[in-house]
Amino acid sequence: MAVYTHLGAEELGELIAHYDVGALVSAKGIAEGVSNSNWLIETTGGRYILTMYERRIDLSDLPYFLGLLDHLSAKGCPVPRTIHDSDGAAFRMLDRKAVALIEFLPGVSPTKPGPSQAFAIGQTLAQMHIASADFQLQRRNTMGFADNFAQLKKCEMDGLASIHSDLPLMLEHAREAAGLDLDHLPQAQIHADLFPDNVLMLDSRVTGLIDFYFACTGAIALDIAVTHAAWSFDAVTNSYDADCGNAILRGYEDVRPLTKPERALLPDIAKGAALRFVASRAEDWLDTPDDALVTRKDPMQFVSRWHIYNKYGADMFA
Repeated sequence: MAVYTHLGAEELGELIAHYDVGALVSAKGIAEGVSNSNWLIETTGGRYILTMYERRIDLSDLPYFLGLLDHLSAKGCPVPRTIHDSDGAAFRMLDRKAVALIEFLPGVSPTKPGPSQAFAIGQTLAQMHIASADFQLQRRNTMGFADNFAQLKKCEMDGLASIHSDLPLMLEHAREAAGLDLDHLPQAQIHADLFPDNVLMLDSRVTGLIDFYFACTGAIALDIAVTHAAWSFDAVTNSYDADCGNAILRGYEDVRPLTKPERALLPDIAKGAALRFVASRAEDWLDTPDDALVTRKDPMQFVSRWHIYNKYGADMFA
């Protein structure tokens, strides 16, 4: 989440008037994240999240993204539903950009997740995969390993080394990850970006999975690996927390056991998942305007995590 486009009170008020949610009371920009503009909206009828789709979003994908939210919410998953406007539309156009109003869910994103929270997110991720089985739409993963390699190649031309001199060294590893075949593994609708800041919790209970705008149809093991890479490392020291890493896997398998092929490939998929964030963060670092209300994220954090996965491999997923 972030704010790239600034909307005034009159524009926001006119927009909210198209929804049966009451009159606009307040709106506050949300600075976290890197892809879309977001506001916390309060009306006389309640609280909502307003999203304007800015980057990496193809309008043809919005029925998938927003439909998946509604599908999972209806299945009892802790996922916010889309608020449809007075015409029944899930999104509207404003100044040639799409906007959607999303249900606000209670909870706080954990800044230092513990094993009980990691166990709960593993369970919730498995429940989401099962609940998505009968969702009718599909979407290709546009952030797959081959796409990540292409991203890094482009970043190399755009000044990758200016971020850190070690980043170009990851290109060959990204090329290797691009050769992994995940198509034979079990597939589902996957979140593909389930960082702690995309999860809302009350104590150790998951109250919300949010920001589904990298969601796609893909290998379940990739979603597990992304979540493992996002939750199992200290955000400050970047050291590996084996208790959290193991808890994610135990929580997941409490609901859905992994297949033998999934478990065998998880170490390599985890390295690819780390490189996915090296690539996307490098691209965002180079592309983000200096005046945007956005905090750039350091791609070297995931270079470090790649090295840990590379060093310990299967021992981290035993």
